[in-house]
Amino acid sequence: MRKHIFSLLLFSLISSSFEAKHKSVENEENKKSAKSQMASTCEYEKKMLQQGLVNVREIDASILVELKYSTTDNFVGKDVYGCITNCFMQKRPAEMLKKANTLLQKKHPNYRLLVYDGGRPLSIQKVLWSTLSQYPPRERAKYVANPAQGSIHNYGSAVDLTIATADGKALDMGTKYDYFGELAYPVKEDYFLAKKKLTKQQVANRILLRNVMEAVGFMHIDYEWWHFNAVSRREAKQIYQIIE
Repeated sequence: MRKHIFSLLLFSLISSSFEAKHKSVENEENKKSAKSQMASTCEYEKKMLQQGLVNVREIDASILVELKYSTTDNFVGKDVYGCITNCFMQKRPAEMLKKANTLLQKKHPNYRLLVYDGGRPLSIQKVLWSTLSQYPPRERAKYVANPAQGSIHNYGSAVDLTIATADGKALDMGTKYDYFGELAYPVKEDYFLAKKKLTKQQVANRILLRNVMEAVGFMHIDYEWWHFNAVSRREAKQIYQIIE
């Protein structure tokens, strides 16, 4: 009997020791992975990771990403992001985006969300704002948030995006991304549909995008069909740290 009890105790001690060692090894591997990720990114991306933002593609690899400000295909006409090549967002908005993408694929298996922009450093917000100096501040604020107040992008809680096929072909939304004009306004869609400046299919594509995004808690704005906020600016300032 004593031998049996001793054997059980010995087995329990060995099991506990093995489990503790396994957890220690696992934790070390996780730390190494995190360090490796930090080392493989640029300074801006490091800062976003350090602030708790996550890489959207690591939350859902089926989400497509094409950061327009990392290319010359934007209203500035040049690459303003430099080494930023990944889309980062706060974790909760990123999880919301994953839900929206899943919902979209349930409705249309061949469709994916295609992200054009997510978390954006305030220093780059200032560049975008100054580029539109030909517009009065009130008019300019329809297209780019005044850096003095901060954009929800600067808190990692806004996203610019469209819908694309699985092979990356964007659906026709009636205008390009970053189009400055009323044709891009969701609030004007009925007007331009009646004027035949937008087609039924273009409006239907926009509505599909709004439906899947709003179903998971995102909010659209009146002036850009591509822009969605996970929280208000006030909430973003209360919850998150601004990305410098």
